[in-house]
Amino acid sequence: MTEEEPNDEISRIEARLEQLAEVAERCRKIILISKIAIAAGVAFPLLMVLGLFEPNQLAIGAIAAVLGGIVSLGSNVSTLRQTEAAIGDAEKWRSDLIGRINLRVVGGRDVMAQNGLDAEPRDGGYLH
Repeated sequence: MTEEEPNDEISRIEARLEQLAEVAERCRKIILISKIAIAAGVAFPLLMVLGLFEPNQLAIGAIAAVLGGIVSLGSNVSTLRQTEAAIGDAEKWRSDLIGRINLRVVGGRDVMAQNGLDAEPRDGGYLH
């Protein structure tokens, strides 16, 4: 693997991580909306009992809101979990690729000493 190949792969992983982050954020928003729909669907019958609304079509809307909210919530929670797992896998892969790159310290002994690094590597050579 040449030095450019890991860099290209890391760039692709970074782009994928951005896409996954957008998917996760969209799922979180839909989950919030689903919870609001469920709460509204539960609140409507309570308002009907108090006599604030007519029970005719509101009851059907309340049932639809609760059922739709539950379905949407379940679907998006599942998608969010899968997306978070994919993010974790991609981050691990990116970390592994970064670990494979032959990184070099740029600077002499003074720079390394200022950063608390040993200026003489174990193999007897100096890092450049």
